[in-house]
Amino acid sequence: MTTFDEKLVSVLGKKSADALEAGLGLLTVGDLLRHYPRRYDERGKLTEIASLELGEHVTVQAKVKTGKKRAMKNRRGYLFEATITDGTNELQLVFFGAPAHVAETELLPGRQAMFAGKVGRFNNKLQLAHPDFEVLKDEAPESSADRFAQAFIPVYPAAQGIQSWNIVNCVKQVLDIWDGVPEAADPLPAHLREARSLMPLEAALRAIHRPDSWAMITLAQQRLKWDEAMAVQLALAQRRQSAGARPAPACPRRPGEILDAFDDRLPFTLTKGQQEIGDEVAHDLSGVHPMNRLLQGEVGSGKTMVALRAMLQVVDAGRQAAMLAPTEVLAAQHARSLNEMLGDLAQAGQLGGAEHATRLTLLTGSMSAPQRKKAMLEIVSGEAGIVVGTHALIQDKVTFADLGLVVVDEQHRFGVEQRDALRGRAQEGASPHVLVMTATPIPRTVAMTVYGDLTVSALRELPQGRSPISTSLVPLAEKPQWLSRAWQRIHEEVAKGHQVYVVCPRIGDGENEDGPEPPKEDGSDRRPPLAVVDVANRLSEGPLRGLRIEILHGRLPAEDKDAVMRAFAANEVQVLVATTVIEVGVNVPNATVMVIMDADRFGVSQLHQLRGRVGRGSAPGLCLLVTEMPDGTSTMERLRAVESTLDGFELAQLDLELRREGDILGAAQSGSRSGLKMLSLLRDEDVIREARVEAQQVVEADPDLVAHPGLAGLVAGLLDEERAEYLEKA
Repeated sequence: MTTFDEKLVSVLGKKSADALEAGLGLLTVGDLLRHYPRRYDERGKLTEIASLELGEHVTVQAKVKTGKKRAMKNRRGYLFEATITDGTNELQLVFFGAPAHVAETELLPGRQAMFAGKVGRFNNKLQLAHPDFEVLKDEAPESSADRFAQAFIPVYPAAQGIQSWNIVNCVKQVLDIWDGVPEAADPLPAHLREARSLMPLEAALRAIHRPDSWAMITLAQQRLKWDEAMAVQLALAQRRQSAGARPAPACPRRPGEILDAFDDRLPFTLTKGQQEIGDEVAHDLSGVHPMNRLLQGEVGSGKTMVALRAMLQVVDAGRQAAMLAPTEVLAAQHARSLNEMLGDLAQAGQLGGAEHATRLTLLTGSMSAPQRKKAMLEIVSGEAGIVVGTHALIQDKVTFADLGLVVVDEQHRFGVEQRDALRGRAQEGASPHVLVMTATPIPRTVAMTVYGDLTVSALRELPQGRSPISTSLVPLAEKPQWLSRAWQRIHEEVAKGHQVYVVCPRIGDGENEDGPEPPKEDGSDRRPPLAVVDVANRLSEGPLRGLRIEILHGRLPAEDKDAVMRAFAANEVQVLVATTVIEVGVNVPNATVMVIMDADRFGVSQLHQLRGRVGRGSAPGLCLLVTEMPDGTSTMERLRAVESTLDGFELAQLDLELRREGDILGAAQSGSRSGLKMLSLLRDEDVIREARVEAQQVVEADPDLVAHPGLAGLVAGLLDEERAEYLEKA
């Protein structure tokens, strides 16, 4: 009897089972049957080559247009080059050695075939080097399985060593002997399936792998989407139920204390959004159950002000607040800016301190022993009302006197295990209130699915005084002379007394320092990413000679990083060449220009974050996106979208579309692998919303799913241990 839990090796044999495990992590029959096709090709319908992305592992159906062999220039032997087409666009193939002989024999002009490989670029044309392929021969069908293969070709997510057509054969073997899921064991209750017109699980799995019509595919997908949506929403509903039952340190607002003194001194009026969300946060902090709120907002929308006022309310209640930052540079920057905002209100016990004041303490991993000892004494004694730091804050040996609130800046850059270590740090086993901030706006469907246990607030209004930022693309493939103009513009800004960031994707301290490599005949002609060290040297010796240039990256010693940032903030450094270590939180109002080298190697949201470092003062900001990518590619479309809008929420939606949603239930932030294999956060908002309602009703009546073993199994099956832990800690 072949069941979901049976090991694939007993069904497929060792060779195929090992390939599925090594390439895709599939171990059981259930794993394979839950490995769904990413699309379906109809025999004779060619794949659109224009949709291919550089660096992507693809499977395409195309027709051979031409083929020829030629001797290699740099070594003995010959290669075979072929051109395949979808009728509109062309893609180059190249084979070397023995595979070249096989390809020359099989890939004759006019033949259609499936090709699988990584999209590269050679001589500015897209290319597949050494692709696997399977010729689609016109043979008379001999069985129902063959007739199916003549109509629909499922294309599966594949990997090196196991291609889509190999997976088709493995699935066929399993389905031919699989006993299926009995109606009584279907994890979705019968009443839910009937109410939503969902097909049984066994029928859905057979239809998704071996459909006989597009309508059957749609019905199967709808059922399998519900499985995933219910698994996630049940886990989140259980988490909300658990969180609401935990105690938290109540921190009601107290008039006449530090927060009131701070508000009285503000030289500006809070935005409407800051006031409304501030009131909501204040109400949450007064409660006896932990606040769990996500505060998202545009770069520069004033999230830090909301967080500081919340921390002061907690301090007024006699407790402590901790702010966690993902890097030491950002932690030090937060400590400096909070101290500046508070002034003498952060000088408790010091000469000149205000009547109502607290102490702000910075703790990072690179501090000297005496500095760490002093900081930890201030924390454990309660002398420090506000504590700012990196993950060093959540080490076991750091003890808080009475922790009431944790503010986490840029959640997506802080490990879930690190954030989880703060739970239970309040007195008597209570959980501190949690306020999570992000300057990467989150689409509604992601918020419902990943942050479903958090109350989501959004700041969309920018405070008065923020200057506009213009963004321009510098396309070196078409306009190489524009880069010279960019360096001239930097000289002009520096002459006005302003400062500039130049951002590179790599550090470069010893990594491929010999510069771009020459093109290779295997299609891997793309040079390494530009590096901070290399670019800084070239600029100081070339177009920016005479300007005061410094570098900043994550591998510098902490004291060096702090010294560089202090010098830049004091305008002692005119050009800062840096990695994305300056992506969030860094605030130098005098910086007006940012040049992002190799902009195509950054994500949409990351580019939006980076450019938010300029335009923070009275002068307008300028962001230049430098790229060598040719026009007409999807990458250039992405860059032009960033160029065209400053709306972070719009860009977040675009980023989700381009990143293919990533592994939203695990640590991976982007890529084609997704913990949700069928459910789309872009297209299935209705399913997510309805499943959320259903899951909440189930968990309210049956918190541990004791009366719903099928649903409990669904959560355990689709949310493996690692992803369930991620949701629990996120």
